[in-house]
Amino acid sequence: MIRPATPDDVPVIHAMIRELAEYERALGEAKATEEQLREALFGTAPAVFALIAESDEEGVEGGIPAGEAVGFALWFRNFSTWTGTHGIYLEDLYVRPRARGAGHGKALLATLARICVDRGYQRFEWSVLDWNAPSIAFYKSLGAEPMEEWTVRRMSGEPLHTLAALAQSDENPNRATALSI
Repeated sequence: MIRPATPDDVPVIHAMIRELAEYERALGEAKATEEQLREALFGTAPAVFALIAESDEEGVEGGIPAGEAVGFALWFRNFSTWTGTHGIYLEDLYVRPRARGAGHGKALLATLARICVDRGYQRFEWSVLDWNAPSIAFYKSLGAEPMEEWTVRRMSGEPLHTLAALAQSDENPNRATALSI
């Protein structure tokens, strides 16, 4: 079963984020706290959302109790200037190893696709590590296509702060004085 996450799910989402980070060989980079997740997902102005995959009612999936959270999808809205519509960007998709193969990942993706279609969104996008062959094959089986001519860029740490300082400089007459989202 797929359902929207609730505040009570924050500890298990946090645990699964750490499991995913370990799988992706980047556990040291997973610094989000439960408090940060709770605010991002359920604060006064949530900008990120989560779905939970639960084991089936019979609880026969490898001895997993019925109703146990076995996976999650964390997503947010993006926007395409080309289509003039919002879309969904899937930040994380994770199903615990003992629950894989039971259709939870596909059900999470199908639910997100349904949200896109129901809301008139034109795109559903995510990134996958080049070495993650099982996930790449799974996504390909669903019809997801790689964006061959596009490369993801990321700025963080010192380069981010250096660039940000350019906007904060009093010598820069074009700096933004206030931004609100």
